[in-house]
Amino acid sequence: MEYQTIRLSYADGCAEITLDRPDVKNALNSQMRAELLYAIEEASDAARVIVLTGTGDAFCSGQDLTDARHSVSNANLERTLRDEYMPLLRAIFDCRVPTISAVNGAAAGAGANLALASDIVIASESAVFLQAFARIGLIPDAGGTYWLPRQVGFARAMGSALFAEPVPARQAAEWGMIWEAIPNDEFEAHWRERAAQLASGPTEAYRHAKEAIRATYENSLEEQLILEARLQGRCGKTRDFREGVMAFLEGRSAEFEGR
Repeated sequence: MEYQTIRLSYADGCAEITLDRPDVKNALNSQMRAELLYAIEEASDAARVIVLTGTGDAFCSGQDLTDARHSVSNANLERTLRDEYMPLLRAIFDCRVPTISAVNGAAAGAGANLALASDIVIASESAVFLQAFARIGLIPDAGGTYWLPRQVGFARAMGSALFAEPVPARQAAEWGMIWEAIPNDEFEAHWRERAAQLASGPTEAYRHAKEAIRATYENSLEEQLILEARLQGRCGKTRDFREGVMAFLEGRSAEFEGR
């Protein structure tokens, strides 16, 4: 597929997907959502880690309100969310390999929640996260009402939704909304190092860890312990487990196959 609104590149097991509409702060239009979905599905089969980032000084400013298909006079927001956002968010959330959002600048509205769909969010210190929906008479969407209460708690999720105030990256890290906030001059080198670490790790174990951690919100203790045992049994049969144990006993770094 030839991409017009994003860029996709591969290096050393890492797929880098870059939102590439800098003239509109990488706002999401219908074409970008379709291209993102296609790229994530492609990369999940070809790479061992996926990084989502943005071009220019913004990560993503959210829904492109100038998109002709979503003009105020002809808006069908429910259909757009169900047909375009839901498949994209599920592809990120359910991805079989680790996903990182490298948030290089402002992440607003659906752009903020697109970032939060990833397994790991690393932000530059100049980045901000903004649930901007109330400013135009809407509720948080694109998963915002799902991610936020789980990541920052009820009170902070409610305040973010109702006041629609920007949360600086450092504060977002303190709240537990994101993994870490990095000084701007170290940001790119840092997230690339983190991506390389995951790309060389035990991909199958990562996949099962994601499944187990996410299930804990719905399971009882007994159900969670049973799930842990089942998934650990699968991990114990992999080449990566055997390699990890041998590397430990031999005092060397493990060389994981990943799948």
